[in-house]
Amino acid sequence: MSEATVDVADLRHHGADEGDAADAPLRDDIRLLGRVLGDVIGEQSGDDVLELVESTRVEAFRVRRSEVDRAELAGRLADLDIRSANHVIRAFSHFSLLANLAEDMHHERRRRFHRREGSPPQKGSLAATFALLDAERLDPDVVARELAGALVSPVVTAHPTEVRRKTVSRVQRQVTELIRRRDLSAPGAAEDAEWAAQLQRAVLTLWQTALLRLSRLRLADEIDEALRYYELSLFEVVPAINAELRRALQERWPHAGLLSRPVLLPGSWIGGDRDGNPFVTADAVRRASTRQAETALGHHLAELLVLHDELSMSDRLVTPTAALYHLAEASRDDSPFRADEPYRRALYGLHARLAATAQRVLGSVPGPPPHHELEPYDTPDELLADLATVDASLRSHGAGALADDRLARLRESVEVFGFHLCGLDMRQNSAVHEEVLAELLAWAGVCPDYTALDEQDRVALLVGELRLRRPLVRLDAELSETARGELDVLVAAAEQVRTLGPQAIPNYVISMCESVSDVLEVAVLLKEVGLLDPDGEDGPTCPVGISPLFETIEDLQRAGETMSAVLEEPLYRALLANRGDVQEVMLGYSDSNKDGGYLAANWALYRAEQALVDVARQEGIRLRLFHGRGGTVGRGGGPSYDAIRAQPPGAVAGALRITEQGEVIAAKYADPDLARRNLEAMVAATLEASLLDVEGLGDVAEDAYTLLDDLADRAQAAYRALVHETPGFVEWFRAATPIGELAELNIGSRPPSRKAGDSIADLRAIPWVFSWSQARIMLPGWYGTGTALDGWIEDGDPAERLARLQELHRRWPFFRTVLSNMGMVLAKTDLGLAARYAELVPDADLRSRVFDQVTAEHERTCRVLLAVTGDDHLLADNPSLARSIRNRFPYLEPLHHLQVEMLRRRRSGDDDELVRRNIQLTINGIATALRNSG
Repeated sequence: MSEATVDVADLRHHGADEGDAADAPLRDDIRLLGRVLGDVIGEQSGDDVLELVESTRVEAFRVRRSEVDRAELAGRLADLDIRSANHVIRAFSHFSLLANLAEDMHHERRRRFHRREGSPPQKGSLAATFALLDAERLDPDVVARELAGALVSPVVTAHPTEVRRKTVSRVQRQVTELIRRRDLSAPGAAEDAEWAAQLQRAVLTLWQTALLRLSRLRLADEIDEALRYYELSLFEVVPAINAELRRALQERWPHAGLLSRPVLLPGSWIGGDRDGNPFVTADAVRRASTRQAETALGHHLAELLVLHDELSMSDRLVTPTAALYHLAEASRDDSPFRADEPYRRALYGLHARLAATAQRVLGSVPGPPPHHELEPYDTPDELLADLATVDASLRSHGAGALADDRLARLRESVEVFGFHLCGLDMRQNSAVHEEVLAELLAWAGVCPDYTALDEQDRVALLVGELRLRRPLVRLDAELSETARGELDVLVAAAEQVRTLGPQAIPNYVISMCESVSDVLEVAVLLKEVGLLDPDGEDGPTCPVGISPLFETIEDLQRAGETMSAVLEEPLYRALLANRGDVQEVMLGYSDSNKDGGYLAANWALYRAEQALVDVARQEGIRLRLFHGRGGTVGRGGGPSYDAIRAQPPGAVAGALRITEQGEVIAAKYADPDLARRNLEAMVAATLEASLLDVEGLGDVAEDAYTLLDDLADRAQAAYRALVHETPGFVEWFRAATPIGELAELNIGSRPPSRKAGDSIADLRAIPWVFSWSQARIMLPGWYGTGTALDGWIEDGDPAERLARLQELHRRWPFFRTVLSNMGMVLAKTDLGLAARYAELVPDADLRSRVFDQVTAEHERTCRVLLAVTGDDHLLADNPSLARSIRNRFPYLEPLHHLQVEMLRRRRSGDDDELVRRNIQLTINGIATALRNSG
């Protein structure tokens, strides 16, 4: 295909001259990838298809420049036959995917440039954070206190918004590596015929690979999908960040006794989170924890063999320590070829002992078999002790540089990943605990109707049970399917704790936690399977922490009160004391938003954190918050660095955990450079939020809180008036978005609803926000905020009140972050496209009644947001996203029009399988282009 004719990615018509010279390589990459994609389309599908794609592209850009009416393009695409529509959908979906790669590579390229040029460290890097800490001249005692028990834990979940197949991701990495190789080569060296042919083959593979899965992901697939990120990036990056952090802190505060253990520790919910997921069974828990152990042990075993090859030093030339010789002799390696190579003999011994551990834990050995059968390691600390012996011996004869290389990385890896890889959290809904415990208590003759008891009597009964060693039921008791399933899951968890250690199952999260009894019910269930010992030497003990999850607006408002009541219970307080007085509390960003809207949810979370911090101080415990954030802003998404710094004072205190889910996982951890940047930002923000005054409100704090109380009330009222009080709203939502069709997309094992029902409350938060994103309304990320801000300004002196909001925006990270994230959502909103989706609502009166409210609120919100920020456009504070939108959104235009058309045909009774597949492909393509849609 000549450049003079068709160029799928030509940027000449949409602002190529708007970027500066620094973005020229990005534009070149987009042109190149678009040109190659166009060549492939022409070769594989013919000139007619290529001409259709190109003419559609030209018209889409004309629409974005307001040169033609959107209805013209929509009408043209509506007339396409089903197979031609399929070609267009596939072409524009693939471009969106390739544009993502070009943008990610450009970020990497710019970071290399800044490092090479010696630019000041970027915000969110550890270097920039330590510069801030150095300027504060912090007291070592304060640092030691705030970072005691420091923990930063990204927790991967299986919540389904990742639409890409593993196969597609693999081809994407091939394209990325080709561009990276070209960038790192001498000018022109990589752009030879073979390099171009390799790129052509990769894009051809992509074009001929189905974007959609034939069947829904199984839970086992989700477990494996998550584990691949360890090989892609986490094994390399996590130990490196921990090592760098330890060095930097010890250099600055050598006597503070900081970080005896790693700070950055990944976690997982996949296989342990059974809230609404019937596929999480006892076997799933065993598979998840076993596969995690297999991944960790396989990594350590492989590294030991590489070390064996590298550490070839001869004792004819160096003198190792006696302890090293002891390891060599204990290995039983009597090969004459290694008689003078004690390090190799020692490492064979370490490998054999770890292989024996794998055999005991897994029933098999990942990788090559050991040279000899030796005793297994009981704990990772035993392996670490042997590796420390190797380290000390190397340093004793001047080989410290070797000790600081692969051996140091392996030691850090064993410290971080142990034999279990990462902690697998358990989660279940409080209503299920109540149901199961009621059955167990009735079976045991303790209480015939637990559910009829009031809260005070429930607590008294549960406390009594927690003082007794005896279980409620026999192992062979005949129970309902629900009760037997829950007990079997907990039995499996107890097995994994005994096999892999307490780090394997560190926490039990209680969804929809509302009361003291909700917490104590879990404690009784843990006792039932032997995890909680009510009568240990120092009182009750349990290796699994109990983490209440507060989700709805009401529960968040009562979070402090609830936790205070829990901690007032002497038995639970004694249990917590034996866990180091650390209490984790999880905060939900999804249901609170669905319940009360964007601003009300965010403020309820802030207020809940303040209340929990106060309770922790009063009780003398250490609070650790676990943030259940999703990818989209409506579910707590947005840049992690800004989000962490926007927490209230005392809410971080050296430790936090954050969920990572859906397409965000690939966006953050698909390669080492991405993983390094995102994990470093998370750690950096945690340090700043723990050690610096990042709130910055000073003596105006209470006034600011009172103001946000008012704004949140106004925003919630506006949101609920639309979502919960407008007659027919649910009907409108189900007609104007692809929520029904989304359920058919094979992107996860979890059902889209917690239970059968047609209410918003029954719907899971993920399909709720995902559907709004597909229709480009993004309602959960902004609706109600405009009414709140505008109304508050107009209820007083407008100039004075606007100035007050502007000052808060300048001074307060929380308020600034909330508005910045909302600006991002509004920039991705397109009510012109949304109007096309609204046409799918058959009732004309309902259609206009709801959409007119949405349109008015959108206009109001954009106007007042710009007034408060003082900016002239929505993305003034996010130029990279502005560039991204400029580059990619014209290619979304055809996907939206064709999605609407396919939905219309499907709902009119067209049961052609290609119509259904086209709908799913448009969902895939739109989600790929928007990047944080779930």
